[in-house]
Amino acid sequence: MWIYEKKLQYPVRVSKCDPRMAKFLIEQYGGADGELAAALRYLNQRYTVPDKVIGLLNDIGTEELAHLEMIATMVYKLTKDATPDQLMEAGLGAHYANHDKALFYHNAAGVPWTASYIQAKGDPIADLYEDIAAEEKARATYQWLINMTDDVDLKDSLSFLREREIIHSQRFREAVEIIKADQQQKKIF
Repeated sequence: MWIYEKKLQYPVRVSKCDPRMAKFLIEQYGGADGELAAALRYLNQRYTVPDKVIGLLNDIGTEELAHLEMIATMVYKLTKDATPDQLMEAGLGAHYANHDKALFYHNAAGVPWTASYIQAKGDPIADLYEDIAAEEKARATYQWLINMTDDVDLKDSLSFLREREIIHSQRFREAVEIIKADQQQKKIF
């Protein structure tokens, strides 16, 4: 079903070692509104939506996996040269004690990822509104992350991700209208 190109969806560059920023970026790796939760939510919901929008959920869910890969790359690049002292100073001491510099699905506060982050009601309208909200929360988080760094290279990648969240929200809004129009059509003639 997928073809994996061995390159990031958008280039990820960072100008300096910054474990403090990496700690905040982990929110988009394993947080409730992060890329893993979004990808799994959409890829799961595609089974209970009308055929007209299955492809949309599949496409956006797949793209969210690409975003997860970008976040992982950012965190890796921001921490690869960090010393244990720098990691502790940035608030990543517990992460380092448990995982060294390996990525682990948790949020910025260190709370592990949980499947309870994934919503699936089985009603396509309810699920799509949940998806719109998830995209808007991710957009807001990316904006806050952009506000927290002075690294222009990192801002570039984060801005790309923020813009993709806006596009996803718009596409989910379009899907709601497609489903509403389909539900209003006369089915018995």
